[in-house]
This record gives sequence, C-alpha cells and structure tokens, in this order.
Amino acid sequence: MSKTVSDQLLQRLHDWGVRRTYGYPGDGINGLMGAMDRMGAQMQFVQARHEELAAFMATAHAKFSGEVGVCMATSGPGAIHLLNGLYDAKADHQPVLAIVGQQARSALGGDYQQEVDLLSLFKDVAHEYVQIATVPAQLRHLVDRAMRIARDQRCVTCLILPNDLQEMDAVEQPPREHGTVHSGIGMTRRSLVPDADSLQAAADVLNAGRKVAILAGAGALDATDELLAVADVLGAGIAKALLGKFAVPDDLLHVTGSIGLLGTVPSWELMNGCDTLLMVGSSFPYAEFLPKEGQARGVQIDLDGRRLGLRYPMEVNLVGDSRRTLQALLPLLRRKEDRAWRERIEAGVAEWWRLLEKRAMSEAMPINPQRVFWELSPQLPDNAILTVDSGTSASWYARDIKARRGMMGSLSGGLATMGNAVPYAAAAKMCHPDRPVVALVGDGAMQMLGLNGLVTIARLWPQWADPRLVVMVLHNGDLNMVTWEQRVSEGNRKFAASQDLPAFAFAEFAQLLGLRGLRVDRPEQIAGAWAQALAADRPMLLEFVTDPNVPPLPPHLSVKQMGHYAKALLQGDPEARQVVMATMREVWNGWAGGERRDRPSTPPGA
Repeated sequence: MSKTVSDQLLQRLHDWGVRRTYGYPGDGINGLMGAMDRMGAQMQFVQARHEELAAFMATAHAKFSGEVGVCMATSGPGAIHLLNGLYDAKADHQPVLAIVGQQARSALGGDYQQEVDLLSLFKDVAHEYVQIATVPAQLRHLVDRAMRIARDQRCVTCLILPNDLQEMDAVEQPPREHGTVHSGIGMTRRSLVPDADSLQAAADVLNAGRKVAILAGAGALDATDELLAVADVLGAGIAKALLGKFAVPDDLLHVTGSIGLLGTVPSWELMNGCDTLLMVGSSFPYAEFLPKEGQARGVQIDLDGRRLGLRYPMEVNLVGDSRRTLQALLPLLRRKEDRAWRERIEAGVAEWWRLLEKRAMSEAMPINPQRVFWELSPQLPDNAILTVDSGTSASWYARDIKARRGMMGSLSGGLATMGNAVPYAAAAKMCHPDRPVVALVGDGAMQMLGLNGLVTIARLWPQWADPRLVVMVLHNGDLNMVTWEQRVSEGNRKFAASQDLPAFAFAEFAQLLGLRGLRVDRPEQIAGAWAQALAADRPMLLEFVTDPNVPPLPPHLSVKQMGHYAKALLQGDPEARQVVMATMREVWNGWAGGERRDRPSTPPGA
C-alpha cells in the first residue's frame, strides 16, 4: 500500500518527537485513524470520552512534559468541542497542535452536512497559525510550521484536513519548482538573555530598593534556585501567581504564597509595603493586588516582550528566559545588610500558617473543606503532581497546600475554566506514569466533565507503572465559588435555582467503574482517607462531604465588598445563619491569631 497523506502527517509528527495524541474519532478523520493503526507502537492514540477532554489533556501534556501537546477531532461538531480546552492552552501560553477533519474539498461551500467554516472558527484560538491543506504537496511544510510555531510562540496552532485529502498518495518531497515550499524539522529552545546595559539598569533599580518584593509566575517554574538566590541577596519576599505555585517551596518563611483573590494576607502586605517590585515570568492580571501605581519602582522579566509592562508600569523591562536572566543579574546585585524588611515578612508568614491551621480545624457541618487540604499537604509524596479545578477547590489549594521541591501542579490559570482537573490528571499520568497524581475537584466541575474523565481513567490506569491517582471531590451540593461571588461581588443572596446541584453518589460511581471509592463525612476520617487513597492499588475517588458555608475569604475585603456581603445576607439568603456563623469563626481565628493588628480598619481575618 502506498503511503497516504495521513501516514505522512503522523510520521512527520513522530519525526518532531510526538509520541502521543489525544482525541476522539469520527468519519472526518477516518484516514488519520487508519494511519494511526498502521503506526503501531510508534504513536499512541489516547481516546478521551469527549473532544473537550482531549484538548484539556493535550494542554496538560504540554504543561507537564514541556512538549507540544497534540489533539485530534473530526469535522464539524467534533472540532467545535475542542475549543474550550484549546482556549485554556492559549490563555496559559502552552504549545498545542489541534488536527481536525473537514468535509471533502468538492463539497466545501455547498452547505454540506457538518460543514463548518473551520478557518474562521479557529482563527482566534490558533491565530498564530491555522491552515487548511488542499493538496498533498502542502502537508510537509504545514506540519513543520504548525509544530515550530507552537513551540516557538508557546501557542495553539491548527491544521485542517479534508477527509478526501487524507487518503490521497503522499508527496514526501515537493518538486523543485516555482511555487513549492521545502521545509525541515527541528529547532533549539530559546534561551534569551538581555544585553549588559539592560541588566545593569535592572540591577540599579533593585539595589536602590529598601523593601523588595518578588512576584513569580509560571515562567519562573524552572528558576527555583535563581529566585531564592536573588531573594536572599535582596532580602526580598517572594509571592507567587497561582500557575507559579511550585516555582519556590512554601517551607521558607520569606515565601508569602499565592497572590490575588485566592491569595494570602502576607502576599497582600508584601505588595502594599514594598518600594520595589521584581516580576518574573508572570502576567498576573489583578491590579488591585499589586502595588499602587507610583508606590514602587519595577523590573520585569518575561520571554515574551508583548507581556512586558502590561500589568504595572515597570521602569526596566527585560526580554529573556527567567533562569538565564536571573543568573546574569545575580553578580550585579548588592547584598542588603539591613534585614528588617525580610524579618517582617517572615514573622507575617509564620503567623499566617498558624492562622491557616486554626481555620482548617474550625468546626463545620459536617466537614470543613480547608481541613481536607490541610490534612493532605503533609501526606503528599515529594514527587506528587496536583491538578486543580476552578472554584473553591482552587482557593484551598492556593493557601493550604505547601509546595515542596520536586512537586508539580497546575490548573486553568488564564481561562479559569471548570472541568480541567480530571483530564489534566489523566494526561499527567500518561506523561509521568511512575508518579502519584492528585486531582482536586468541586462537585460542580465533577458533574460537568469529571465523570466522563473518570471513565477514561478507568480505561487507562492498568498501563501505568504507579497506579496511584486520587480524584478528590468536595461534595457540598453548591456551585460554591459563584455563590460567594454573588454575595460579595454583587450583593445578591444565594439563588438556589442556579446554585444548587443534584445529588450524586461519586464514590459509588467510581466503584462501578472498577476503581476505589470512599465517601467521608466525619472530620476525624480525613487523614486516614488520604493515607488509604495514596496507598491504593488503583485510582481512587475520595468524596468529602463538606460545608458550603465556610467562606473563602480574600486577603482583603473592601468597604464595598463588605456592604455587598451584608446586603446579600439581609435579603434573606437561604443559608444566612450558617454563613454568619462560619464567617464569625473565621474572623475569631483572625483575632485570636493577632492577624493584621496593624490594620484595625480591616476586619480581622479578611
């Protein structure tokens, strides 16, 4: 049998180093599926339960492997289903290639069944490169450019293949004539370092500062040692954007933890007290959690010059790789002998961890969700990978999980979509089958997409060297983050018709799939449940029945937000009494711990 365009495409991807694709079949990619079968062990096709899951898995593959993630879908509806997962990759700057089918070329423009204008559909999410193949001679350079651009720009690219083209004979070497393109494979990783004058200008700003704050993001995940060395020389504290949670470990008292709505009080105070800000590999968007404009001088490091000076008016903007740039900057920095700023930061962080433990151990009905995360943290193996969904599960992850060296973790940062954690976990295991993985999910996200992802896990797990994958579900019967946003941001009471979730037996469902499942509704069972799950001989779902009325308080509440909160409760919120009691417990813990004694205008615990 002669080599088809589909055979050529898969072989070319293999030459680029791709060994796995995630997808769902359909007649629009039948040619590709036949070629995938012929590839045998050279290329693994991971069948997800839905194309959205496949796109999430490709995004997670990129995050946890550093490679280009590849997903496939059929024409029309299958291609449409990919979009949310691809936008997740776009928002978090991950290299993902989507390959989608299309109706036969002769039918295009004829309002044919399942005919969708895919070029227009994918033009936003894959704006750096989206192309449709029309003749076999294009295939080689289309694959090469899609892979190279995805890697170089850390973006989504898309190839559209009409189904009749997929079965045509391949043209592996286009003729040497006018109008043909002759591309090749391979590229080295960008490792940019700014010029000497720019580095000296940045050092001058940092050396002049008395109270330096560092904000690390996903772009600094490979610069742990360099971040710590810079912080030591400058006597600085380090806050982390959520995607950068594992950039530096949380067992150091000058690491203030997460920043933003899900962040910590020490990070809030770090940003409000600093006179100099060093932002490394982050595009953290919320201006209200950064220093006030004019308060601090700024230096920013980012690989993408388009992201510089976007969130804060920086004095010096450095285009470069975070690790290499910090290495070049270090010899130019002068050690600050006055450590008063650092000591203030460390005292605040130590107090914060004591407060978090008090909050986690507070009474709730039946289980305090904070305690679920607090009890997990010390039991996590050093090589664990965590995946997290959007919602209050992300709040407790941000604060109560202590990052340690060797761990990895991610969530949907820029898009903050629901439904990502379970497919992320499955892809993490495909990339690292010898490492334990924990997915942290709310019941809303689990019902939305996680149950389908669990079916996929039930099929995949026997091939993993280490079978441990724990899916934790916070079962509170409420779309909890939105409920709290309605109260605090809008001043609206809980709207039960939009917020209440149908009852579902998550642990029993896992057992039906041949996995382990355990329902926990007593706080004294939490630690033992985690120990059991992390030692299980197959994936396990832990269903924790938690209290929806424990407030995920931001590090700072404005007067406006407090007014909205009071208004919502006075309007007859159906759970007003429970909410007030839970909030009072949080506030009391703040008072008891002496939190924010220097800010009497802000309610303790806020």
